[in-house]
Amino acid sequence: CHLRRRGTEAAEEDDDGGDAPGGGVPRPLSDAAAAEIARIRATPRLYDALSASIAPAVTGHAEVKRGVLLLLAGGVHKTTAEGMNLRGDINVCVVGDPSTAKSQFLRYVHGFLPRSVYAGGRGASAAGLTATVCRDPDTGEMAVEAGALMLAGNSAR
Repeated sequence: CHLRRRGTEAAEEDDDGGDAPGGGVPRPLSDAAAAEIARIRATPRLYDALSASIAPAVTGHAEVKRGVLLLLAGGVHKTTAEGMNLRGDINVCVVGDPSTAKSQFLRYVHGFLPRSVYAGGRGASAAGLTATVCRDPDTGEMAVEAGALMLAGNSAR
């Protein structure tokens, strides 16, 4: 983890001028927030502690918890020299035997992540993740709608 306070000479050199998440202008960290981040950053085995805090009711599954933690942290959006935008989003597909806490991980993240889409059971078929066919309630005609992957990726919004 490498953080710098905005407004310092080193931070100004690294600043790409981008907006903060949510479209607002980035605000400098307060002294209290910077001290809290420094305290957390100095925590021994921070990565292990953070990954263990994912779905605490589920015991074991350390690798899955690490994957979910990295999903939540996200990646870095980049623009290539040719102007191509590369998304930094991390996607996780949890596959396993029945009764191995897959749904508990999904529900845990879905409980606090606004852009998440929970797809389980019948809705998790390959076809249901990309598109679904349903009857229009107004006209009674069959229609194709975006599936869970499209909705979570903002492709259909």
